[in-house]
Amino acid sequence: MKIIITILVFVLGTFNSIGQITAVVEKFALPVALNESSGAIFFNDKLITHNDSGGENKLYELDTNSGLITREVTITNAINVDWEDITHDDTNIYIGDIGNNVSGNRTDLKIYKISKSDYLSSETVNAQTIAFSYSDQTDFTALSANTTEWDAEALVSFDATNLILFTKNWVNGITKAYLLPKAQGSYSLTPLATTLNSSGLISGGTFNPLSGKLYLVGYTNPTLQPFVWKVEDFTGADVFSGTNTKATLPSLGFEQTEAITFVNDNQYFVTSEAYSIGPLAENAKLISFSTNDVALSVDDVNTINDVVLYPNPVNDFLYIQNQKTTSVEVYDMKMTLLYHGNSNCIDVSRFSKGIYMVKINFHNDFSLIKKIVKK
Repeated sequence: MKIIITILVFVLGTFNSIGQITAVVEKFALPVALNESSGAIFFNDKLITHNDSGGENKLYELDTNSGLITREVTITNAINVDWEDITHDDTNIYIGDIGNNVSGNRTDLKIYKISKSDYLSSETVNAQTIAFSYSDQTDFTALSANTTEWDAEALVSFDATNLILFTKNWVNGITKAYLLPKAQGSYSLTPLATTLNSSGLISGGTFNPLSGKLYLVGYTNPTLQPFVWKVEDFTGADVFSGTNTKATLPSLGFEQTEAITFVNDNQYFVTSEAYSIGPLAENAKLISFSTNDVALSVDDVNTINDVVLYPNPVNDFLYIQNQKTTSVEVYDMKMTLLYHGNSNCIDVSRFSKGIYMVKINFHNDFSLIKKIVKK
């Protein structure tokens, strides 16, 4: 079995076994206030969700047993232009104001970043802003609704310093992934090398650090057949470079699935949006399913903690301290392989200034990925 692990969030790749989706259950109809639930995380034993375009600038806590809203938190300096997904890490929550399906010409796309300590201590919080644009979008001519490549509804926390954004391509269903720093600022994003032919519309995502698997949820257009993509065994941040497996969810019938979040290594929640199309109409729902994914062992985590890379930032030589290392690979941010060998001392003097990813392979058949900065 092969495991690829990333610092702080522990896992970047996964076991090669295929985690089957089982026990798909419609738990209950969401409250009317959440008819347009569009993003979800599971935090502090509650489901936290929000509505999409036109909704309030609020996060709602939902008790997953009773189905009742137990708390509302307002982001005072944010506007819900089109909030489409939410993700989190150990210290922060990230809300994606990333929807762009009306005309495809938004120039105010952003992520709102709020600290978990602020969120837990008050019903009103302020957010930092991470603004971005797509480097490969050069035409901002207004289009008809639902005809753009530049819509997005899925956002995941990938590692300690990066988010990944996934497009909802209305033109041909080819989903692109974009790496986006978690630091406040304004960024021009370049798509990662590998794309996904999603055969539908990707509407939500979650990266599970306990199993190392990325799950994307969506539905077919216009037939509203829900599906889940499981993404694993990838290299670096190029998440679609590994094995991508699609599972349909026919037991749900017609659903506009909008969000997905992991609960533990084998349990997930999905929310769907209420809709009415001709004779078809459905309430918004909370749905759950299980997998048979394998979590990391204690020994694997101990090996991670024993790895030291120094100096970082580095000028000339990078040293790797760990006796279980079998080989090392160094990639730039475009996932170009620059070094592959078994030395614990790597000459990086000829590398350009910037950020690089170091993949460290071990005797017990898993790998760790860390980032370095070349000065």
